[in-house]
Order: sequence, then structure tokens, then C-alpha cells
Amino acid sequence: MPVLMLLIILFGALPAFAHGGIEHNGIGWTTDLYIVIPIALSALAFIAGSARLLRRTRSRHGQRRLSWRIMAYAAGWLTLVLALLSPLHALGERLFTAHMIEHEILMAVSAPLLVLSRPLAMLLFALPGDARRALARLWASMAGGHCRVWLRSGGLATIVHGAVLWLWHVPPVFDAAVMHDGLHRLQHLSFFLSALWFWWTILWFSSRGAAIWHLFVTMMHMSVLGALMALAPRVLYTVQTTAAGHYGLTPLEDQQLAGLLMWVPAGTVYAGAAVTMAALAIAQSSRRDADDRRVRHA
Repeated sequence: MPVLMLLIILFGALPAFAHGGIEHNGIGWTTDLYIVIPIALSALAFIAGSARLLRRTRSRHGQRRLSWRIMAYAAGWLTLVLALLSPLHALGERLFTAHMIEHEILMAVSAPLLVLSRPLAMLLFALPGDARRALARLWASMAGGHCRVWLRSGGLATIVHGAVLWLWHVPPVFDAAVMHDGLHRLQHLSFFLSALWFWWTILWFSSRGAAIWHLFVTMMHMSVLGALMALAPRVLYTVQTTAAGHYGLTPLEDQQLAGLLMWVPAGTVYAGAAVTMAALAIAQSSRRDADDRRVRHA
């Protein structure tokens, strides 16, 4: 229902803006070079590196695995474009509900898809050989010792990701980000980077049990934050909800709908990931038990 309401608002709002919105300009694609250039370069680098790796991969199995990684990156990159460059981004500056969808795409869709693709090798292979080896050595030195432990700590990543989420949703801080471009960019960057770190540790360096726990904790605190916004008896985000009336919503309804989106759909993503992890753990345990039985009866 919240998603349906947003679609009605979005498609109903676009014609209104075509005839002059609150700022007398239409909702179009973002042309902010601080956003456009990194996204464009990431695509070009990934394409160049993937092409080079595909040429070097001889086995059909290896090519299939690399192809799946390329598709995961492409899906993550496209959702990133949807969140940061499409008209959704411009609408999010005027409507809290759209802004919430933008953030949830960054953290719960784009980030895990990009992490699943394991893009570091492809991005490195876009560079000349000497530069690639130098960066690999630098990364190895930075990721050694205690730093490696911290970088791979699912618990630390969960805490930092949660702290970033709650900090930016303090009402005065959130409203300030809406009013200042620099803070807005920093908000999106911190959401995205902390989410990348969170999913990276969850998917590649945590045990199944630990991953389930971190996902459950994230789902719970995110749901609590969404519920606080959805059930608040008054408007907390006064600047972000100022234009809600142009879309047929009161400021309180805009805030409530944004809270519902964080509470239910976003929480469902983390719950679904936790269930998937549990299913993989059960399947792995079943295979191990079957192997043990075969060994005992051999």
C-alpha cells in the first residue's frame, strides 16, 4: 500500500511540475557533477576491467561466474542511477516519502547487489598493470593486522551503519541536509558507504549465524526508527515535509508514509536476507550430515 500510494503521488506530481512546481522548474534527471562523474567513471572502469578479465578467463565455469558478477554489478549500478540521478532524486528533495525510497534503494538494494558482484578485481583490472599492482600492494598493507580484523568485523560494521542511520534521521540534522547541498551529498555518501561495509562483512566474512544476528539487529532498529516516524503525533521534519501539500498530502501524512516505508518494506529486505542466510546454513548443515553418513557407511 505505501508503494502504491507513492506511485500515485509520483505520476500525479510530474504533470503538475511540468506546469510549474513550487520552484517553477520541472523534476528532471540530476546533473550534479559530484554525483554524475563518480557514477559514470565507476561504470566505465567496471566495463573495461570486466572485458579484460573475461578475455583472460579460459574456463566456461569461470566465465559463467564472472558473468553473474557482472550482472549483479549492472543491477546495482542501475538502481544507484535510479536513486541518485533519476527524477526520484529531485522529487525526494520535495517529498519525504520519495526521499525515503531513495535512501532505502541505496542501502538495501544497490549496496548488497554491488557487494555480491565483488567488483574490486574488475575495477582494478581497468588500470594499467603497474598502477594495478601498486594499488593491490597498498590495499594489502592497509588491510593487514588489526585493520583487517576491524574491516571484516560484522559487529563493528553493524554498529557504524546503525549509528549513521540514526544520526542522519535526527530531525534538525535531516532538515539541514535537505537545505544544504554539501550536507546532502555527505548524507547519501555516508548511507551508501556504511551500507557497502555492512553488506560486505555480512556476505563475505561473517558466519551464517553471525550474519543472521547482524541482519536481525539492523532490521529491528530500522523498524523502530520507521515506527517512531510513522506513529509520531506531530511533524518532526518540518523542512522536508514543507511541500507535501503540493502532492495531496499533509506534512504529517508525508512523514507517516516515509516512516512506514522504512518500517515495513525496508525491514522486510533485511528479514528476507536473514531468512536466506538461515536457509543456506540449514542446507549446508544437511549436506555436511549427509557426507558424514556416507563416510561412516563407506
